[in-house]
Amino acid sequence: MKKPPSRLLLLALLSLAASLFAAPAPEREKAWPSAHHQAVGVPDWARGSTIYEINVRQFSASGKFTAVTADLPRLQALGVDILWLMPIHPIGEVHRKGSLGSYYAAKDYLGVNPEFGTEQDLRDLVQGAHARGMRVILDWVPNHVSPDNPLTKTHPHFFWRDEKGNLTPPHGTDWTDVVQFDFAAPGLLDYQADVLIHWVKQFGIDGFRCDVAWGLPTPFWNEVVKRVRAVKPDVFFLAEAELPQQQVAAFNLSYGFDLHHAMNQIAQGKRSASALDEAYARIRAHFPRGGALMVFTSSHDENTWAGTEFDRMGMGYAPFAVLSFLLDGMPMIYNGQEAGLDRRLEFFERDPILWPKETHPTTRLYQVLTKLRRENPALHTGAPMRRLDTTDNATFYVVERAVGAKRVVGLFNLTPKDAKADLFDPALAGEWRDAFTGETVKLDALVPLDLKGWRYRVLVR
Repeated sequence: MKKPPSRLLLLALLSLAASLFAAPAPEREKAWPSAHHQAVGVPDWARGSTIYEINVRQFSASGKFTAVTADLPRLQALGVDILWLMPIHPIGEVHRKGSLGSYYAAKDYLGVNPEFGTEQDLRDLVQGAHARGMRVILDWVPNHVSPDNPLTKTHPHFFWRDEKGNLTPPHGTDWTDVVQFDFAAPGLLDYQADVLIHWVKQFGIDGFRCDVAWGLPTPFWNEVVKRVRAVKPDVFFLAEAELPQQQVAAFNLSYGFDLHHAMNQIAQGKRSASALDEAYARIRAHFPRGGALMVFTSSHDENTWAGTEFDRMGMGYAPFAVLSFLLDGMPMIYNGQEAGLDRRLEFFERDPILWPKETHPTTRLYQVLTKLRRENPALHTGAPMRRLDTTDNATFYVVERAVGAKRVVGLFNLTPKDAKADLFDPALAGEWRDAFTGETVKLDALVPLDLKGWRYRVLVR
């Protein structure tokens, strides 16, 4: 019997093998036009829903799950019904950024970050939300983990390595607090699917927002989601990506990045209102039939790294908030927007939102919009949308949503200047109700538009 090789020799051989067979740097998957396919679509329960993103660390003075649970009555009154919790796992300590670290550097996929509370606190939050008719989705980070995640020791083959055999951050990023998975690694797909199923079965989680979804191959997603749906058929998957092919068999919803950037550019005077038409033309040309996008004016990334909606949109923040509920897709509110949050929240430190004692005017705005979307099928995800032509399409954006006899029309001046134009459409003739004032408005086939800068009206019948 041969003498087993020494530990040092084994390590040397493993290092040599890693250097010889290191995978090339992962490449971002390109978009595949998929308009000839049918999309998965959103579950029936989500068609009139509004997503609310919760940054647990900054949501309250305590930064705990219990504070979110205590605030569920207010969130229910706001009208949101899909609560997206930013990552809730323990955070790595190696190469940690700041004193508390990034939520997106998970040290344990099966654990709960003690900074936020206990497993039971999370269960209480999920159960409390369910009791109020809300769903809860977790932010899932499948692309990378912290360097001190035990997987780097128990499953070293799960990870991509450089030419020297070292674990590395995702290629082309400054994410120095995480290391990149290799999605060709045997067993990685099984592991990730099992973890998601664990959260569904053990905590009653209703779905997942998948971080860096663009960084994982579509066949990987298709199989993982298939396995989770075998356990919970109406589970909800949101992709941080805008890749049409991911909605053919996996994701219910993708980020509307193109729409978001178009709104920012219009607000900044860099493009006209027609930029929205161009964005939807690309969506219709490439996304599968029945595909859906999340429409948003802020998020944790936008708020911290790009600025608040006030920084990016100025006085255009209000019409674009309203428009995000009228466009086809699913609207999302980032915590604090309903209270006029006007500062960038810290990402790696405690920086609690300062909630006003009195109800903020923006709260009322969102309450009207969430109720209108929830109760009017014309605003449900997938309901037909039509851009109505005016004599000045560069300034005015007029959108109609209609299902049967239910109709909603939004009239927007998407510039800072007062403007006039004409709109002709015989289908508009008749009585309408103003969604915000409740007053009755009578229109003729020829509608003269006269709106001050950044003003809007929403009419319903």
